[in-house]
Amino acid sequence: MKKTTTIICALLFGAAALTAQNTVDTAAEAAAALQETPATEAPAPKPVYWQESVKTNINFTQTSLTNWAAGGFDNVTLGAYIDAHADYAKEKLKWTNRLQLDYGFLYSEDKPIMQKVKDQIYFQSNGAYDTPVRNLFYSADFSFKTQFGNNFVYGTPSVADPTKQDWKNARTIKSGFFSPAYVTLGFGIKWTPAKWLTVNASPLTGGFVIVDDAALRKTYGMVVHPRFEDVASPEGYMYRTSRFELGAQLKADISLKVNDNFEYSSQLVLFSNYLKNPQNIRVNWDNRFFWKIAKYFTLTLSTNLIYDDTIRITNEDHPRGYRTAQFKEFLEFGFTYTIASKK
Repeated sequence: MKKTTTIICALLFGAAALTAQNTVDTAAEAAAALQETPATEAPAPKPVYWQESVKTNINFTQTSLTNWAAGGFDNVTLGAYIDAHADYAKEKLKWTNRLQLDYGFLYSEDKPIMQKVKDQIYFQSNGAYDTPVRNLFYSADFSFKTQFGNNFVYGTPSVADPTKQDWKNARTIKSGFFSPAYVTLGFGIKWTPAKWLTVNASPLTGGFVIVDDAALRKTYGMVVHPRFEDVASPEGYMYRTSRFELGAQLKADISLKVNDNFEYSSQLVLFSNYLKNPQNIRVNWDNRFFWKIAKYFTLTLSTNLIYDDTIRITNEDHPRGYRTAQFKEFLEFGFTYTIASKK
């Protein structure tokens, strides 16, 4: 019996040892196989060619006067601004797009009508391709500018107690949708000496000035249609709707972020029309300053300077119009929010 028990124990011990050895061998083989298997590499991130951003700004001011000896009128001003970018870059090709929408109006107790104070639709698109010279690109530059609706100069009605309609009858239209509208396409060279500065020179630039409203065609330099050249005092409808221009354009853009709280952007556009008075340079200079006061609140200063010898400014002293520089300035406090794609 003891002999039998000894044999059984020996067999069990041998089986256990053999099983352990097999387990060790299997583990060794698995470890060797893992070492020989190449490590799985993480997939390369997909290239991002587009970068988009939208900056929105809403400004509101309100004034209320009660028994105010110095005088004045209750008023409300509301304005909105959208600045959207969509830029594409791949190898030697760059394509930038920008849309600016600006609108604001004023309601004052002394006039029972809404008065528009700012209005702009401005779209720009620029395609650029690398040249052998650093920071220089072959360039095609397109722009379109007009406004949403009519803008008026508000005169004073001649009646003693004017109604809303009397105020409307006393106003004079100064501009409107597609009155005027500017469309240009230029070819030339784009220079980017710094991240914050772009200069685009287009010695071959063609475009149209469009004035749809017949009452404004003379104001914006439209010429009389040949069929009516013999008319002593032509009516508005006798003027051409559009004017073709061919010339040279220089555009300089600055987009400067001084720090997290201050930004400055500027655009200067100079244009010379080869077809008529090329020495008279058309000037359009926009500036915009952003001061961040809190996380979502900013103080904005914007200015616009225009000189265009084809535009005549009319008033009581100059009913036939005269040429001069135009200037506009706004100082606004409001809510600002920016949406941007991840880089």
